[in-house]
Amino acid sequence: MTAISRAVDLDFARRLPKIELHAHLTGSISRQCLHDIWEQKRARDPSLHLEDPLIAIPPEKVDYDIQTFFPLFSSYIYKLCNDLASIEFSTKSVLRDFQSDGVVYLELRTTPRAVAESNLSKEGYVKTILRLLSEHNATKNSMQAFLIISLDRRNTPAEAQEVVDLAIKYQSDGVVGVDLCGDPARGDVGNFTNAFSRAKAAGLKITLHFAETKTSATDQELHTLLSWQPDRLGHVIHVKEKFQDIIKSQHVGLELCLSCNVHAKMITGSYPDHHFGMWRHSNVPVILCTDDVGVFCSPLSQEYFLAATHFELTRDDLTRLCERAVDSIFTGSDQRTRLRNIYSEWRE
Repeated sequence: MTAISRAVDLDFARRLPKIELHAHLTGSISRQCLHDIWEQKRARDPSLHLEDPLIAIPPEKVDYDIQTFFPLFSSYIYKLCNDLASIEFSTKSVLRDFQSDGVVYLELRTTPRAVAESNLSKEGYVKTILRLLSEHNATKNSMQAFLIISLDRRNTPAEAQEVVDLAIKYQSDGVVGVDLCGDPARGDVGNFTNAFSRAKAAGLKITLHFAETKTSATDQELHTLLSWQPDRLGHVIHVKEKFQDIIKSQHVGLELCLSCNVHAKMITGSYPDHHFGMWRHSNVPVILCTDDVGVFCSPLSQEYFLAATHFELTRDDLTRLCERAVDSIFTGSDQRTRLRNIYSEWRE
């Protein structure tokens, strides 16, 4: 029998079957994996100009604000993971890392990107990721993984429609939803209403980065985003009471990322000040997530341990958090049944 009344320790948090619903693929690549890719490339090309990731992105550095976070990808990680071999290697590594941390269900998200160096189109990139997820799932691993395709706020309306085209085309191959992401200081979300409406009409689920910063938390933007009838929202930091009421009335699932918000200084204060403390007492499902574990170096088990530590949660509290997340997943009844069986056995 699994004891769920005792105090939470890190071992319990690691063994707890967890659901991860807000994880960016590229941001989840560990420093060690990036280093391995760098070594492989340097062995083939000693003139490689990129610095060793363990030096460029030292493991002890986990504090990145909005001004330094996004350039980390454009100026380094995308330049290192710029061919089919590195994309495959890093994706497999990310899947292993989540599974070894006790994750039993994963929805990875990624923005389709063309890789000119490998003559890889955006569609080719999506097909590659889907193939790797399918291969992982086919081996009967304890974790099953699915794909959310992200639309970047910097996209043009035409590019947004292209993203939705891909999501609809590969819906039967493991794409379960679409996401709005990217630098919250960029773009006009009103440009994407038609794209998200089409995704919704096609049966795709919708998750949105929501009120990450004060810049992206204007009444106009939040009214627009909520008009798309999203199934889940990520971060939900700078949210006025009137929008909180709408979220509660629509029973929207919330993807909350403790370490990301603290290390990126997206909230004022530290862990005890996180809005998780407010939302966990509401009627909406609250799902603890990592966001970018490769950057902030806090795996999902650590996020659960931090929540228990700073909000005085018991083992039973954490288990119920996981169970509530089941209703917010973007796949169908088969996965929900599988997960409920997992938690039923966990409690025995």
